[in-house]
Amino acid sequence: MDDSNDLFSNLGAALIPPKPVKRTPAPEQQKTTSIKQIVERNTNPERTTKALKTAAESDYSAADIEVLEGLEPVRRRPGMYIGGTDVGALHHLFAEVIDNSMDEAVAGHANYIDVELDADGYLSVTDNGRGIPIDPHPKFKDKSALEVIMTTLHAGGKFDSNVYETSGGLHGVGVSVVNALSDDLIVEVARNRHLYSQTFSRGIPQTGLVDLGTVQNRRGTKIRFHPDADIFGKDARFEPARLFKMARSKAYLYGGVEIRWTCDPSHLDEKGDIPEKAVFHFPGGLKDYLDASIGGEHKVTRDIFAGRTEKTGGHGTVEWAVTWYTGDAFINSYCNTIPTADGGTHEAGFRLALTRGLKAYAELTGNKRASIISTDDVMISSAAMLSVFVREPEFVGQTKDKLATVEAQRIVENAIRDPFDHFLAASPQETDKLLEWVLERADDRVRRRKEKEVSRKTAVRKLRLPGKLSDCSQSSAAGAELFIVEGDSAGGSAKQARNRANQAILPLRGKILNVASAGRDKLGANQQIADLVQALGCGTRGKYREEDLRYDRIIIMTDADVDGAHIAALLITFFYQELPELVTGGHLYLAVPPLYRITQGAKTLYARDDAHRAELMESEFKGRGKVDIGRFKGLGEMLPAQLKETTMHPDKRTLLRVGIDIAMEDETRKAVDSLMGTKPEARFQFIQERAEFAKDLDI
Repeated sequence: MDDSNDLFSNLGAALIPPKPVKRTPAPEQQKTTSIKQIVERNTNPERTTKALKTAAESDYSAADIEVLEGLEPVRRRPGMYIGGTDVGALHHLFAEVIDNSMDEAVAGHANYIDVELDADGYLSVTDNGRGIPIDPHPKFKDKSALEVIMTTLHAGGKFDSNVYETSGGLHGVGVSVVNALSDDLIVEVARNRHLYSQTFSRGIPQTGLVDLGTVQNRRGTKIRFHPDADIFGKDARFEPARLFKMARSKAYLYGGVEIRWTCDPSHLDEKGDIPEKAVFHFPGGLKDYLDASIGGEHKVTRDIFAGRTEKTGGHGTVEWAVTWYTGDAFINSYCNTIPTADGGTHEAGFRLALTRGLKAYAELTGNKRASIISTDDVMISSAAMLSVFVREPEFVGQTKDKLATVEAQRIVENAIRDPFDHFLAASPQETDKLLEWVLERADDRVRRRKEKEVSRKTAVRKLRLPGKLSDCSQSSAAGAELFIVEGDSAGGSAKQARNRANQAILPLRGKILNVASAGRDKLGANQQIADLVQALGCGTRGKYREEDLRYDRIIIMTDADVDGAHIAALLITFFYQELPELVTGGHLYLAVPPLYRITQGAKTLYARDDAHRAELMESEFKGRGKVDIGRFKGLGEMLPAQLKETTMHPDKRTLLRVGIDIAMEDETRKAVDSLMGTKPEARFQFIQERAEFAKDLDI
């Protein structure tokens, strides 16, 4: 192998001391190079960098500069134009085509749009607008305007606002992108009682503009296309449900258009709710859509706040509909009929108008609590629709998911402010309900924030039970324990017996609520459960946060009798239903306090139950001395030293960890429902099936 071209080939040799050699005279013209010179030359950073740069520059020439012409950039990088090549990007092709038809409708030149998905997977969009111009383009004399629009990026009639006052197609890339990413696309244009057609494939014209002759009672544009399998994959198909929803939303957004839907039966699921044919026409606009969307969900206010402001030319037109309800919150916003999934400036104006209006009403009525209301409190339980039309809007990206036009915020806020004030003033009773509803969310937000900020030193004040919770002194959850005990008497003994550093005591007053048979309203009103939840600090159900749990172990410590077992069962049921993650995380334990104290002379032992007592009597108390057996009526009867020795000291106690067997999860759920539910017959059946003495019950 020849290493003569290796920049560092001689470096290793330079590090070896040279051997003495016999020198021979060299010709005068011959130049000699020493090892030192070789090393200096090959290890000189400036020379090395220069050599590398020279080599790189020689490899990179004008021939490496590639120029993509026509629609080739779209096919090379489809993600730059439609966001990718997935199913969402595939359906974005339909959005680009129908947006052009909607622009014609909003401009007043069309009143219907046909959407058809045929058996071959071709999608057709037809409108009765003015039709794409077919006369020769002034800049490209040999091409029609139709061909220029279909094959040239940034070619369209919407750069000049004189043609379209408002439009969704803005960049002149929409339909040309669809053309580039379709393996077959046919355009039909009806103008001046003549029908013209041209066919394309992957952005390349397959025919010239063909005059198909005269037609009657037809005008507008029809685009029929099939997505390219090379781009979207062989299995790529349009989804009728998604197309149906997109087409219907366009009709809601502009009441002046009628959208006709047709789908070949081969694409439809027999059990699905997508029809073969449908007509969408909603003069009521967004209010009708919102009313249909929320269905039978309970609304806070009787009426939906909805309206529309008309502007000459369309610029500045705003339509909205909003209500507050018990379901999941959502806001669907649009600009020039383009869905803006990521919101934008128009949504910001909408939120501000509602928040300011509600706070202004509260100020007029003297409700000082409303000062804490934020936009999140107002929108957290709202269902809203917002549509705005603006001239030459600015979006974030070609897919137009977020509106960036600053003027849109002012337009929306000014349009909604006065109508919302009138809406609130028209029905004071309904407005008061809405205000209280929002204030509840605000209070909940403030409370959660304070819970995170509160220190352990303020835990007693936070629980609203002065003296009931005796917290530990350490601030971290690691190693911290919370003992839940029944009654103040047991709580007093436990407080004296505990290790103050890491053991906290929370006494309960009697039996807690059976959460398996209680409703959510009753559960929320129960003070004991509220105190327990606040002491834990981690939230319940869907709001559970493991990182906010204030104790590593939650220990249920009840009396070793039937009442104690009942209280323990109620507590376990509460944790199982409201905090299942706490149970599965291994944080819940049962303490095992003794039931008996057995003394013989100086020897004292404790027995958990009758069986344990009998075992100890057989094994430990065989002497002749008198055996004194005392039975504890409860933990409150035990001296603090006894309670510490038997139940609370980590080195001497016995703890039972409560868990949920995943393999028997269904059986566990059925058992809890049977034993703790509202049906006594299920409880009786459970006892009959499992109790040994059930056959002898006298009922």
